[in-house]
Order: sequence, then structure tokens, then C-alpha cells
Amino acid sequence: MDLHAPDRSPGMKLLLSLLVAAVLTIPLFTVYLLVYDRQSQSETARSSIAEGWGGPQTLAGPLIAIPYQEEVTQTVQEGGKPVTRTSVQRRELFLAPTTLDLDTKVKPERRARSIYEAVVYDADISGAATFRLPADTARIVDVATLEFDKAELRFGVADPRGLKPANRITIDEAPVAAQPGNGPAATGGSGFFASFDAAMLRDGVVTARFAFALRGHSVIALAPRAGATRWTVTSPWQHPSFTGGFLPESRGVTADGFSATYKISNLALGVTLVSTADSAVELRAPEVQTTSAYARGSNVPTAEAQVGLIQPVDLYSQVNRSVKYGFLFIGFTFMAFLLFDVVAGVRVSAVEYLLVGAGLVLFFVLLLAFAEVIGFTPAYLVAGAGIIALLTAYSAAVLGSRRRAGFIAGLLIALYGVLYILLSLEAYSLLIGSLLLFAALAAVMYLTRNLDWGGRSAPLTEA
Repeated sequence: MDLHAPDRSPGMKLLLSLLVAAVLTIPLFTVYLLVYDRQSQSETARSSIAEGWGGPQTLAGPLIAIPYQEEVTQTVQEGGKPVTRTSVQRRELFLAPTTLDLDTKVKPERRARSIYEAVVYDADISGAATFRLPADTARIVDVATLEFDKAELRFGVADPRGLKPANRITIDEAPVAAQPGNGPAATGGSGFFASFDAAMLRDGVVTARFAFALRGHSVIALAPRAGATRWTVTSPWQHPSFTGGFLPESRGVTADGFSATYKISNLALGVTLVSTADSAVELRAPEVQTTSAYARGSNVPTAEAQVGLIQPVDLYSQVNRSVKYGFLFIGFTFMAFLLFDVVAGVRVSAVEYLLVGAGLVLFFVLLLAFAEVIGFTPAYLVAGAGIIALLTAYSAAVLGSRRRAGFIAGLLIALYGVLYILLSLEAYSLLIGSLLLFAALAAVMYLTRNLDWGGRSAPLTEA
């Protein structure tokens, strides 16, 4: 198919070039699917790297659970007659701290396997909690039935595999031993606990101090339950993401890391300090999210305060966005070749359009392949330089002039430069892109203002 055949008008050549461009949307869409597939593989690989280290962690508690016995009366039907039965059931009273002061120091570490990398961390947690039975506890349970000597202090950890053996728990300055399991409902029952005698709660205050260490990756979160929670998080990681249902009261991010302080009241949680069921606020487990996911945010409410250790650059998100501009690359380059064809009289065939378009699509494949190895910006320079050199050399042969090929090279350099700016300035990408399209349309209209697109009009003559 020859777009410059003598019997074809400029309008027909335009339609044929548009047809070739439409055909190129198929491989361009395939590249988009390739980026998505590689991103899925990357997330799977990162999860594999962190497997066995500890998952995204949620901290909950401490809570005090005090067992008691309660008589329960039930009426059942036997032989068509109502029968009342009384039984004694064993239940638990759950008491949240009046105040909780929690300090978390997160030490991140990058771990790599092949071309993939994951961020894991060691966290040192220490804190102090004070407990007091509210004055209205009697309206919930008969205090005389509480078995204070069988009380348990319970801590929740989402993935107990990450717990380290070193821990310290003291209750009113007396050390107690930690045992596995029996965590609060906020972490699905996973965690650890310590048995102790809570007799001081009858008319006094119990103070618990604790310190333990655990491992995890990507996210650390807190499910608050105390009357007043103060959670301080510090880390040398320079790229935190603060998400969840609560944001820090104060935070600072510097080249040396970040620090954040949360202050949360149980009034904001909508739960009481004492209850007969460990019915914590409905929580959503912390999820490992990419940078783009953090940017989009989430509409799912959560009663957690979450801190994510995100990667500063999500290369798959950037490559994905660049592929969406592939249509502009094809359109601008084809328009330049079409103008050389219909204005300068240079023969450009459909096959030549197709080969040039294939080179433009190949850029995105090269960008993805190199970005996984050397990073996005170096990959962009390498892939862009290679495609510009290839298409410039080919254009010199097709257009029959190094000068014309130089124009194509300049156009491609400008396009790749503008695209990089669009990717860097996400907030202004629409504005810059629309201005670029306006300028291109104005240039085409000016260059073709005297062109007879139909090729059949007779010259205009004055009456």
C-alpha cells in the first residue's frame, strides 16, 4: 500500500495513516498488559522475600481480661410446656487502659532477590498502661463475682511469627512471664499474654510496663483502645506514608528519617473502657500497598493508625502512566511524516508508517525492561536515546534527507522531554498536555491552510 500513489488525495493519505495508527493500538495495549503483569510479579516476589520474616504488623492492647461466673436463665419448651433452666456460665470482663503511652522505634532494612526488593523492619516497642475499674462497672457485672487472681494482661500482634524472644513485662513493678496466644480480638486472637493477680483493681490502679521486639514488613499499625492513647513512632526511613483512620497530631520527615506522634481518645473510637465482650472496633488488616495505591487512598474506614514504609519511586506506576501517552507519540510522529508527504512531496508508504510506529511502541518495552534493572530515570534515557537514534537513521532513508531526519529527531527529543516532565509533574500533566495538543493543532492548521485535502477542487477564479 503506497500512501503517496498519484491517485490518492491528501485526505486519503490522512485516513490511511490513521488506519495504521489504529492498528498500532493493539501492541500498545499489549505493552500495557505487560506492565501490569510485571507489577503483579514484583508484588509476589516482594511478598516472597519477606516470607518468614513477619507480615505487615498490627499492634493491639494491652487489655486486662478478668474471668467471672454468671447465672443465666433460659426458658425452653419441653413436652409442649415452658421449662425454666438456670446454668452457670464462665465469661470474661475486658478492661482497656485508662491511659496508654507507647513508643515504637522502627529499624528498616532493604532485602533484595534478583531484581526485586522489599522493605522489612525490626521494631522495638515499649510503653506503660494504667488500668482502673470505672465507677459504673457494677451496672455491667457484679464486681464480687470477678476472679481477680486469674486475670490476664493481653497483647495483640497481627503476625506472631515476627515476635522476638526478648521481652519484659512488669505489673506494679513485679515481673510477669509472657505466654503465647490469647491476643485481643483486634488481631484475631494472635499475640501473647501474662497471668497475674489484679486484686489492686478493687479500689486502686494497676500500672503495666512492657517492652518487646518484633519483625515485619512494609506497614506497622496500631489498633487503639485506651481512654487516651499516645503513640510515638520514629525511624530512619525517609519515605513514610501515614494512613488509616487516624493521622498523627505532629510529624516530621527529614533526611535523617521521620517521627510521628498520635493522640487518640476512646471517644473517637466509640467504645467503652470496660465490656463483657472483646468487641473491638471493626478493623481492617494492614495491607502492603504500592506508592500509587497510597496516592489514590482508600474509601474503607479503619480504626487503625498505620505507618507505611513505602518505596520512594514506584517504577511500574511511572511506566504505566508513560504508556498512556503512547498515542500522542504515534500521533505527533505520524503527523510529521504526513506533512512531509502531502506538503513536501516525499513518498511515505504504509509499511514505513508501520515500522516507525513499531519503534515508538518498542520504546515502552525497553523502558520497562531497563527500569527493573537500573531504575526509571536511567532507563528512560537509555530507551529514549536508542529509539531516537533508530528512528532518525530510518527517517533519513525514508525521507531522503538528513535535514528532514534531523527534524524528526528534534521532534522525538521534544516529545520524550515533555513526557518526562508530565511524569514528574503529575498535578499539572493535564494542563501541559492540553497546551501541547493546542500548539500542535495550531501548527498543523497553519502548515496545511492552503492544502487541497480532496485533491479534486478546481482553482478559484475571480468573477
